[in-house]
Amino acid sequence: MLYLTIPPPVHLAKFVRFFWILESNQPYEHRSVADGGVEMVFHYQGSFDEIKQEGSGPCASSAIQGTSSGYKVYTCQSAFGIVGVYFYPFAIPALFDLPADELANQMPDLYTFLGTAGKELEDKMMTARNNADRITIITAFLEKKLKKVEERDEALHQFIRSIIHSAGQTKFNAVADEFCLSRRQFERRFKVLAGFSPKMYERIIRFQLAADQYNKQTKSLTQIALDLGYYDQSHFSNDFKKFSGYNPKNYFSGQEVGYEWRDA
Repeated sequence: MLYLTIPPPVHLAKFVRFFWILESNQPYEHRSVADGGVEMVFHYQGSFDEIKQEGSGPCASSAIQGTSSGYKVYTCQSAFGIVGVYFYPFAIPALFDLPADELANQMPDLYTFLGTAGKELEDKMMTARNNADRITIITAFLEKKLKKVEERDEALHQFIRSIIHSAGQTKFNAVADEFCLSRRQFERRFKVLAGFSPKMYERIIRFQLAADQYNKQTKSLTQIALDLGYYDQSHFSNDFKKFSGYNPKNYFSGQEVGYEWRDA
């Protein structure tokens, strides 16, 4: 299995965290867990089905997944190749003029999301010669979007970045005062930019920071939980299971399936 991340050009870095590529020549089961970011994905080889309680169904060749508070399971029975763009959540209102909360826990195909422009982008990505060309194509598409961005909410963008890149707990009443907003106004604007309420978003990011300790683990699960502000091991385990479906002990021991890209 091959998993690569590629940094974006500097002028896109305000909205794009990285591009990524995932390839395998074997069947694979993947689990998409709770995420404070947004992903645009293109399946240029192979196809995935989403596994649900009521049965499985085919996934679109291209789609965009909003910020999410749960997990989904996908399976592919052949070799596959995927290229993706991992956005900060506020890229949705900034680049696509849609409140992030309208995309939360949703994964529309690109035609539904962007209309004919989405279909044209999908066609270009699927027929590209290689992944270098695919990165060039999606970069050019986003650069056109960037030209229409209005400069607003930059301070709130930076605040959301600070939540994503740190493990600290935030006193949201104080933050609302800093932005000269009431608590209700602040929460409403935050949800438009991040997809969820501040408290829920912080819980999702804290889960992600915990999960990211995989392959870097030098601490016990109890210490990870305490360092990230969980009340105790039980609180940590409950949140981890809610957002990933995984038992944290099994996850950190490498016993869970659907996350093999971590070791690629």
